Amino acid sequence: MSNAKAWLEAARLRTLPLSVSGILVGSFYAFSQGYINWGILSLALVTTLGLQVLSNFANDYGDGVKGTDNEHRIGPQRAIQKGAITIAAMRKGIIITSVLTLIAAVILIYLSFGRENFGYSVLFFLLGLAAIGAAIKYTVGSNAYGYRGLGDLFVFIFFGLLSVIGCYFLFTKQLDRLVILPAAAIGLLSVAVLNLNNMRDQVSDAMSGKNTLVVKLGAKAAKIYHFTVIILALCLTLTFAVLSRFEAVQYLFLLAYIPFIMHLKTVANNTIPRELDPELKKVALSTFLLSVLLCISFQL
Repeated sequence: MSNAKAWLEAARLRTLPLSVSGILVGSFYAFSQGYINWGILSLALVTTLGLQVLSNFANDYGDGVKGTDNEHRIGPQRAIQKGAITIAAMRKGIIITSVLTLIAAVILIYLSFGRENFGYSVLFFLLGLAAIGAAIKYTVGSNAYGYRGLGDLFVFIFFGLLSVIGCYFLFTKQLDRLVILPAAAIGLLSVAVLNLNNMRDQVSDAMSGKNTLVVKLGAKAAKIYHFTVIILALCLTLTFAVLSRFEAVQYLFLLAYIPFIMHLKTVANNTIPRELDPELKKVALSTFLLSVLLCISFQL
């Protein structure tokens, strides 16, 4: 395998559409209110993609060093696990990606707030550092929060609330109570992707001491939890549309509910964890589809 191909695989491109969903929703909601700035949108996307790639590299590194990625794991082999990238090289890749992502975040903050809003700049700089730290600490280190069942909470905060609300604030410099609803919805759907991953890997994670929420709950309760987060996300999105007084044509986003319903049917009938692997991509792309349709709805 070529080195470039190994790094592309380690970046896990299939996770990237999910990571930008919140950015799109927050940005286009601001656009619908007259706050249009394509520079902020572009840099927000670059920063978020950097954070996602960083998280994927760190996850590969953390699970690889701890031995969690072993022959018992069901999902695709990762770079360190199969020897495509060395531990030292991955560590260097994490450092470089962290620096580049931080640079993008600083430029984004300056473009949004300039010199006139120093307090906001400091706040978002600290949030950026927190996001980088969270991306790394999911599996890296002795106190990795992903090994203590806290991954769902951090995903909800950073890929949902912070992504949507934070991005909206970059444009508007103000808060909107209604934006909390799609932010929570995107966060919950991101949690659903993580939960699917953990449902697939429940046995190997338990053997390796990775106490994800699925390991703590058990398979049956994890499936109920999965249904809960997805259904709640869809209800929150619909509630947002009603409270925002969408016109009939703006309910276009309901088309994205179809693949989610089909997915829940698949999960309900599933008895073999390995067969959940294709569902990760389906839920990630369905979330991206929902975000794109919401963006279109904002402009109608």
